Amino acid sequence: MKWKSAALVASPLALACVLGSGGCGESAAAAPHQASSSAPDLPVMGEELRIVALGDSLFAGYGLEPGQSYPARLEAALRARGLNARITNAGVSGDTTAGGLGRLDFTLNSQPKPPALVIISLGGNDMLRGLPPEATRKNLDEMLSKLKARGIPVVLMGMLAAPNLGADYRGKFDPIYPALAKKHGAALVPFFLQPLIDRPDLIQADRIHPTLPGIDLMVAATVDKVAGALPEPANPAAPPNRP
Repeated sequence: MKWKSAALVASPLALACVLGSGGCGESAAAAPHQASSSAPDLPVMGEELRIVALGDSLFAGYGLEPGQSYPARLEAALRARGLNARITNAGVSGDTTAGGLGRLDFTLNSQPKPPALVIISLGGNDMLRGLPPEATRKNLDEMLSKLKARGIPVVLMGMLAAPNLGADYRGKFDPIYPALAKKHGAALVPFFLQPLIDRPDLIQADRIHPTLPGIDLMVAATVDKVAGALPEPANPAAPPNRP
């Protein structure tokens, strides 16, 4: 997501500095590259599981090389577990929940077959632009309703409001994700940026977007949730290793 909006700029690093318990000084060295799993790779098995990753620049891979985005690294982590996953990266930098809602049907209808899962990471740009939390909730609610009507499970990547927006805004924004996940039976990652807390070395020079090691930590923190939300393989006699 491209988090730039006048006086409301607040990066994942800023959130980490406030929410974390440690210091937030600059690190002298970048974090080492960390893979999403230390287990040996398993042979890919079963039918192909198509996943759509609908989001902003946290999915689009802003500032990273091709193949280094969260969806690309997540796909590799799932396949390393033996899951025949293919992820369509529908991340658009700067996108809001309204933008995501507006392109949801087109994105789904453009797939060669209905996806087995949709992952949503939207709302951060709404928050940093100071858009009404009620609008964010409404847009996400409508997206989840559309996906439920199609019988497509969802993993919802949660976001927290920047502290500089005040307690009233946070009180309205922060409950959106857990409430909607409960309402629609979606899997929830409470705070997508949690692995970046107290880790300024995992943020790009723009002090906004994660580096590749940061992406890999985000994948490692969420791959279990995504794998668990996928439907069971069509051939239960020879299932891939699941978390």
